[in-house]
Amino acid sequence: MWRIWLLFDPRRVLVVLFTFLFVLALLIHFVLLGTDRFNWLEGPRSAPAAAAQQFSPLPERVASAGD
Repeated sequence: MWRIWLLFDPRRVLVVLFTFLFVLALLIHFVLLGTDRFNWLEGPRSAPAAAAQQFSPLPERVASAGD
């Protein structure tokens, strides 16, 4: 294993590795922000319309003969 570090400069390898991991993390976050399910900033875009369709007005209360 130590012979590999004789071929490559450790500082350059670490800088390239950390740069790659940072770019990968940014890419993953932007992909997740582009989806409806995992967008934690705006939330799902279709949720208010879908939630509004589920609610219906309550029927009027019919007065019973005992009141």
